Amino acid sequence: MNLRAILTRYFGAYSVDQIVPPRGNAAWATIFTTATMTFLAVAALAAALAGARFADAWSLDLAKSATVRIAAPAETREQQIAATLAVLETTPGIASAEVLDDAAQARLLAPWLGDDLPMDALPLPAMISVTLEGDGPNTEALALRLAADAPDAVWDDHDRWREPLQKTTARARMLAIAAIVLITAALAVMITLAARAALAQNAQVIVTLRLVGARDRFIIWTFVRRFTMRALIGSVLGAIFAIIAVQMLADSTADDTFLSLIGFSGLDWALLFAIPFIATFVAFNATRQAAMRHLSQQA
Repeated sequence: MNLRAILTRYFGAYSVDQIVPPRGNAAWATIFTTATMTFLAVAALAAALAGARFADAWSLDLAKSATVRIAAPAETREQQIAATLAVLETTPGIASAEVLDDAAQARLLAPWLGDDLPMDALPLPAMISVTLEGDGPNTEALALRLAADAPDAVWDDHDRWREPLQKTTARARMLAIAAIVLITAALAVMITLAARAALAQNAQVIVTLRLVGARDRFIIWTFVRRFTMRALIGSVLGAIFAIIAVQMLADSTADDTFLSLIGFSGLDWALLFAIPFIATFVAFNATRQAAMRHLSQQA
């Protein structure tokens, strides 16, 4: 008579698949915990990817544009603007150059100074928006030409803005990775506690199984299988709810902001689908380690 037959004959409900109770607080706690942690991990991943897209788009816009600032006296202002435009139009690597009028400058300053700006009373310099092409112009040669023809013109290629943006993006990615690592660690701890509770609850059953010849490997696998399946169910549910929440958040934002870039596309789905598998593997390993430690202590 094999072990399955012994368990079924003498222990009734404690068959191979029912050594670990399929229902109860431990079961629901495992599913809920895994679903919650997976939801948070997917949300952190979505936020990190959206931040990276937003920063990349902004950095790309800055890389393709430049500005020229002319803080010249009123009597030479128009002359230097015309000279600067002549220099820019004949410089390789520059696609176009356009002088920003007062309305355009007011729109740029509105987020910081408000909409009702007295443009006539503000001593603002003349601004020329430049669109670059290819690798852009030779900035050293361009600076020499501007210094000769328009001494008050200052070239700004936005490098000082792009560098902090790139650093911020890298730090945000590291923060997202750290959040996912902490979520994974918390999941491992919670699954371990749930597995220990189940092992303690079934201590008498484990002793009886050993008496009828069950090996520790069989007992461990029984607990591991049950908790791994619960973790798989919870992680899939958490991932589904997170995808729905992220998509609803993206659809509710019409303007071109950070939230409009949140979501998943292309290779992002590979990272997304990896999260439930990681959660399941964490539950598998945590349960296995907890069961091995418990059985070694009871030996």
